[in-house]
Amino acid sequence: MIAAAIGGGREDSDPFLPGPREVHDFYFTRAAYSGYGWRGWHVDYPKADRQFLIGLRRLTNLDSYAMENAVLLTDPNLGRYPFLYGVEVGYMQMTEPEVAALRRYLLQGGFLVVDDFWGTREWVNFAHEMGRVLPGRPIEDIPLDHPLFHSFYRVDEIVQVPNVGQGIRGGPTWERDGYVPTVRGIFDDERRLMVLINWNTDLGDAWEWAEDPRYPLTYSTYAYEMGINFIIYAMTH
Repeated sequence: MIAAAIGGGREDSDPFLPGPREVHDFYFTRAAYSGYGWRGWHVDYPKADRQFLIGLRRLTNLDSYAMENAVLLTDPNLGRYPFLYGVEVGYMQMTEPEVAALRRYLLQGGFLVVDDFWGTREWVNFAHEMGRVLPGRPIEDIPLDHPLFHSFYRVDEIVQVPNVGQGIRGGPTWERDGYVPTVRGIFDDERRLMVLINWNTDLGDAWEWAEDPRYPLTYSTYAYEMGINFIIYAMTH
C-alpha cells in the first residue's frame, strides 16, 4: 500500500525509480512509514506539499524541486534528502527495518520534522516510536530564542493551527486533549537538532488550504513562515 501511493500524481517520475529525475538543491521529502488505521503518512498528500513548495519557491531563492517527493524510510536513497517531513506520527508503527533506517538517517545528518498529531494518546505512541529510533535521547522543549525561530522569518509566538474544518468554522482550534501547541526536539551529542516536533497543531492543513478564501490568513501565513524557517535552518546547519 505504501509503495503504491508513492509518486502518485508526480508528473516526471516513476514510483519504482529512486526519486525525481530533475536535479535541484532541495527536495521537500515526505517520510513514508508503516502505521495503523486510515491515518498515515499520506494525509494531505500531495496537495499540501505542492502548495507549500509554491510559497517556498516564491519567497526564497532556494533551488527547490516543484513537486512532491515521498520516500520510504527503507529506501537506500533516503540519505540524499537532508530534510524529511512526517505527519500523523501518533499512528506511526514502524517495522524494525524502518527503525534502523531512520536511526541511520538521523545520526548521519538527516533532519526530521513531524507535524499533525494531537493529544496525550498520540504523543505516547510517537514518543515510544522515537524511543525505538533514538533510545535514551530526551525530547526537549525548544525555546523561542532558538535560531530555528528566526532563520528566515522571526517567529515570536507558537500558534495552534487547526484542521481545515475547524479553521473555516472559527474553532475550536484543538483536537482531543491537545489544547496547547508545542514545539519540541531531539538533539545529538553536539546539540544538532535531529528531530523537530510540532505537536497539537496542523501546519500541513494550512499549506493545503491556503488558497481557499474561507481559510484564515493568520494560520496559513504562520504555517508558511514556520515551514520556511525549518528548511532554511536545516539547510544551513
